[in-house]
Amino acid sequence: SGSAGYDRHITIFSPEGKLYQVEYAFKAVRIAGFNSIGIQGKDSVCVVTEKKVPDKLLDESTVTHMFAISPLIGCVTTGKIADARAQVDRARYEAAEFRYKYGYDIPVSYLANRMADINQLYTQEARMRPLGVMLMFVGMDDELGPQLYKVDPAGAFGGWIACCAGPKDQEATNFLEKKLARGETSLSTDDTIQLAVSALQSVLTADFKGTEIEVGVVSKDHPEFRVLKPDEIEEILTAIAQRD
Repeated sequence: SGSAGYDRHITIFSPEGKLYQVEYAFKAVRIAGFNSIGIQGKDSVCVVTEKKVPDKLLDESTVTHMFAISPLIGCVTTGKIADARAQVDRARYEAAEFRYKYGYDIPVSYLANRMADINQLYTQEARMRPLGVMLMFVGMDDELGPQLYKVDPAGAFGGWIACCAGPKDQEATNFLEKKLARGETSLSTDDTIQLAVSALQSVLTADFKGTEIEVGVVSKDHPEFRVLKPDEIEEILTAIAQRD
């Protein structure tokens, strides 16, 4: 076949101009089998993700894809959890280093840029493999307000009004494009949370319990990254059900 052997090396282009190992990293994110959605409101950002406990014997309080990078910046990871934890550790180091060096908190855009640079290096140097994880960073910027950034295994990153990751990312994107095309970008905090949760409900075509998803929020009133408790999520699910 034309692609013979080109997927054996991470740093070599195939004749079609592809880096197969990098593409496989994107595939690894999808194969992990859970979806995440982030939405930026008027003065808040909300991220939601599925919470699947892979084993009945596992303590479910130790299963999470939501991490605080600093008190003010949250991260939701989609893909391989082991790779995700390594990335989160590195992001925490970068945030702490920035704070120590410059005396103020790292901007979300800078953190995303830094993590993207590191990811890009992994596509170029043979000693590392690309990591099978998508990162979404959220935070409130003093000057720019709500921030939502996504970083992919290839080292691309960008600021988003709404973004998705996981096997159903295309369905989620279509849903959100429809919703947000109506100019609903000035969402209140509650509306932002409800839209994120109902977007996930819509693409999974399932109703879930408060223990089956995770919801993380930052807002103008509460700039600290906060992961909602299951009973708070139940209240949101009830509100969505009543609204529909």
